[in-house]
Amino acid sequence: MTNFLSLADVTDIDALIQAGLTAKSNPFVDQHLGKNKTIGLLFFNSSLRTRLSTQKAAQNLGMNVITMNVGQDSWGLEMEEGVLMNADKAEHVREAAAVIGRYCDVIGIRAFAELKDREKDYQEQVMHQFAKYAKVPIVNLESATRHPLQSLADCITIEEAKKVKRPKVVLTWLPHFKPLPQAVANSFCEWMNARVQSGDVDFVVTHPEGYELAPEFVGNAQVIYNQDEAFKGADFIYGKNWSSYTDYGKVLTQDPSWAVTMDDLRLTNNGKFMHCLPVRRNLKVADEVLDSQQSLVIEQAANREWSAQAVLKEILLTL
Repeated sequence: MTNFLSLADVTDIDALIQAGLTAKSNPFVDQHLGKNKTIGLLFFNSSLRTRLSTQKAAQNLGMNVITMNVGQDSWGLEMEEGVLMNADKAEHVREAAAVIGRYCDVIGIRAFAELKDREKDYQEQVMHQFAKYAKVPIVNLESATRHPLQSLADCITIEEAKKVKRPKVVLTWLPHFKPLPQAVANSFCEWMNARVQSGDVDFVVTHPEGYELAPEFVGNAQVIYNQDEAFKGADFIYGKNWSSYTDYGKVLTQDPSWAVTMDDLRLTNNGKFMHCLPVRRNLKVADEVLDSQQSLVIEQAANREWSAQAVLKEILLTL
């Protein structure tokens, strides 16, 4: 694995899931791989789980870690080519990425969608510019359209917690008062569709009309506009809010009936609840769900360490 920008960079998803589970059982066995290697973690946006889990995973592998909040700890970076730099950005990505690539053997980048221009966001400019100019492996710590480390952790969590060979997994939209990116939902769809093809899950997406995700991510997943209907017989419920893709970046409804309660979970096959966190309690999900035995959110977050470690190990093996 040279880069980890999306599922397209993964040659064997089952092997990567197993690598995460192996790391979880013996975190320090591969410390020699990262000896005298450095990873730089660049954050254009806030982070808790991604920042800490990736740093911990890198240290488990013996790597040195440098972390920087871009624009706060550094100059603001210009991403556009051929521009007159007379605005608020003091440095161009051409120089910044090239220099960071000299300091670091691997670079992890977190850069959210701006939710203003769909075409621009879906071009993944930040990731592609760093991949172009840094000349070292790039790891996606959440981009405008995807969050593959989260999706790998989700796959690890489902593999650990499933009670049937082919569980029914439901991705449900949740209400929120401000627009959020589609990245987690997109990525989860991408990875679940791959698991459907390998016969490991059945996958359903449910949301109000108007919140359809990009077709290339939804793929052949069944889309149901009735949450109760979608939840019937589900083994896993994955809750996430996202803003409209078609009416880009807009909040079309805040319908509270889409929040997940224990009454909703009673429609399932004693289904487990998942969420990538952070979660706004009692707006998106009831306390009784998050604090119940059916909630996997803490274990899911803990598995972020092992998803990151599995990916970094694959990259270190190529250096």
